[in-house]
Amino acid sequence: VQLQASGGGLVQAGGSLRLSCRVVARIVGINNMGYYRQAPGKERELVAVISPDGTTTYADSVKGRFTISRENARKTIYLDVNSLKPEDTGVYYCNADKIIQLGRPVAYNSWGPGSLVTVSS
Repeated sequence: VQLQASGGGLVQAGGSLRLSCRVVARIVGINNMGYYRQAPGKERELVAVISPDGTTTYADSVKGRFTISRENARKTIYLDVNSLKPEDTGVYYCNADKIIQLGRPVAYNSWGPGSLVTVSS
Protein backbone atom coordinates (compact mmCIF):
# COMPACT_ATOMS: atom_id res chain seq x y z
CA VAL A 1 0.00 0.00 0.00
CA GLN A 2 1.38 3.39 -0.99
CA LEU A 3 0.12 6.93 -0.74
CA GLN A 4 1.06 9.16 -3.66
CA ALA A 5 1.06 12.87 -2.97
CA SER A 6 1.07 15.79 -5.35
CA GLY A 7 0.80 19.53 -5.10
CA GLY A 8 2.65 21.99 -2.94
CA GLY A 9 5.09 24.68 -3.95
CA LEU A 10 5.90 28.31 -3.38
CA VAL A 11 3.06 30.80 -3.19
CA GLN A 12 2.59 34.36 -2.02
CA ALA A 13 0.51 35.18 1.02
CA GLY A 14 -3.15 35.24 0.09
CA GLY A 15 -2.65 32.69 -2.64
CA SER A 16 -4.07 29.21 -3.14
CA LEU A 17 -2.89 25.68 -3.79
CA ARG A 18 -4.38 22.23 -4.17
CA LEU A 19 -2.81 19.17 -2.63
CA SER A 20 -3.91 15.66 -3.52
CA CYS A 21 -3.19 12.21 -2.18
CA ARG A 22 -4.06 8.88 -3.78
CA VAL A 23 -3.94 5.44 -2.24
CA VAL A 24 -2.22 3.04 -4.61
CA ALA A 25 -3.47 -0.44 -3.85
CA ARG A 26 -6.14 -2.90 -4.82
CA ILE A 27 -8.39 -2.19 -1.93
CA VAL A 28 -11.93 -2.38 -0.79
CA GLY A 29 -12.07 0.53 1.56
CA ILE A 30 -10.22 3.33 3.24
CA ASN A 31 -11.20 4.67 6.64
CA ASN A 32 -10.40 8.23 7.61
CA MET A 33 -7.91 10.17 5.53
CA GLY A 34 -6.35 13.48 6.29
CA TYR A 35 -3.55 15.94 6.11
CA TYR A 36 -1.02 16.85 8.76
CA ARG A 37 1.71 19.43 8.54
CA GLN A 38 5.03 20.07 10.16
CA ALA A 39 6.50 23.53 10.30
CA PRO A 40 10.25 24.02 10.81
CA GLY A 41 11.16 23.35 14.40
CA LYS A 42 7.64 22.29 15.34
CA GLU A 43 5.81 19.03 15.85
CA ARG A 44 3.52 17.53 13.24
CA GLU A 45 -0.05 18.74 13.67
CA LEU A 46 -3.44 17.81 12.29
CA VAL A 47 -4.74 20.04 9.51
CA ALA A 48 -7.90 18.29 8.34
CA VAL A 49 -9.49 14.85 8.34
CA ILE A 50 -12.32 13.40 6.28
CA SER A 51 -14.28 10.24 7.01
CA PRO A 52 -15.58 7.81 4.39
CA ASP A 53 -19.01 9.48 4.48
CA GLY A 54 -17.50 12.94 4.03
CA THR A 55 -17.59 14.20 7.60
CA THR A 56 -14.77 16.69 8.05
CA THR A 57 -12.71 18.02 10.93
CA TYR A 58 -10.36 20.98 10.73
CA ALA A 59 -7.76 22.58 12.90
CA ASP A 60 -9.00 25.92 14.21
CA SER A 61 -6.16 27.70 12.45
CA VAL A 62 -7.36 26.64 8.98
CA LYS A 63 -11.15 26.71 9.35
CA GLY A 64 -12.76 28.77 6.63
CA ARG A 65 -9.61 28.73 4.49
CA PHE A 66 -8.90 25.06 3.82
CA THR A 67 -11.29 22.49 2.38
CA ILE A 68 -10.72 18.75 2.40
CA SER A 69 -12.66 16.48 0.06
CA ARG A 70 -12.45 12.93 -1.21
CA GLU A 71 -13.33 10.83 -4.22
CA ASN A 72 -13.78 7.32 -2.93
CA ALA A 73 -13.90 5.78 -6.39
CA ARG A 74 -10.49 7.27 -7.14
CA LYS A 75 -9.14 6.56 -3.65
CA THR A 76 -8.07 10.18 -3.55
CA ILE A 77 -8.37 13.11 -1.19
CA TYR A 78 -7.82 16.77 -1.95
CA LEU A 79 -6.90 19.70 0.21
CA ASP A 80 -7.74 23.10 -1.23
CA VAL A 81 -5.82 25.72 0.64
CA ASN A 82 -6.84 29.33 0.23
CA SER A 83 -5.92 32.67 1.78
CA LEU A 84 -2.53 31.26 2.64
CA LYS A 85 -0.49 32.83 5.39
CA PRO A 86 3.25 32.59 6.05
CA GLU A 87 2.47 30.51 9.13
CA ASP A 88 0.95 27.86 6.86
CA THR A 89 4.46 27.10 5.62
CA GLY A 90 5.51 23.54 6.27
CA VAL A 91 5.63 20.01 4.95
CA TYR A 92 2.17 18.58 4.43
CA TYR A 93 1.71 14.85 4.86
CA CYS A 94 -1.34 12.82 3.89
CA ASN A 95 -2.47 9.95 6.07
CA ALA A 96 -4.85 7.02 5.89
CA ASP A 97 -5.65 5.60 9.30
CA LYS A 98 -6.89 2.20 8.11
CA ILE A 99 -6.91 0.43 4.75
CA ILE A 100 -9.06 -2.63 4.19
CA GLN A 101 -8.70 -5.44 1.67
CA LEU A 102 -11.00 -8.43 1.41
CA GLY A 103 -12.78 -7.38 4.54
CA ARG A 104 -9.77 -7.16 6.81
CA PRO A 105 -7.42 -4.32 7.73
CA VAL A 106 -4.09 -4.56 5.95
CA ALA A 107 -2.51 -1.28 6.93
CA TYR A 108 -2.81 1.18 9.77
CA ASN A 109 -1.59 4.75 9.94
CA SER A 110 -0.12 4.94 6.43
CA TRP A 111 1.74 8.10 5.46
CA GLY A 112 2.50 9.65 2.11
CA PRO A 113 5.65 11.55 1.26
CA GLY A 114 5.59 15.14 2.36
CA SER A 115 4.69 18.04 0.10
CA LEU A 116 6.46 21.27 0.88
CA VAL A 117 4.29 24.37 0.98
CA THR A 118 6.13 27.67 1.31
CA VAL A 119 4.17 30.88 1.74
CA SER A 120 6.08 34.11 1.23
CA SER A 121 4.97 37.34 2.84
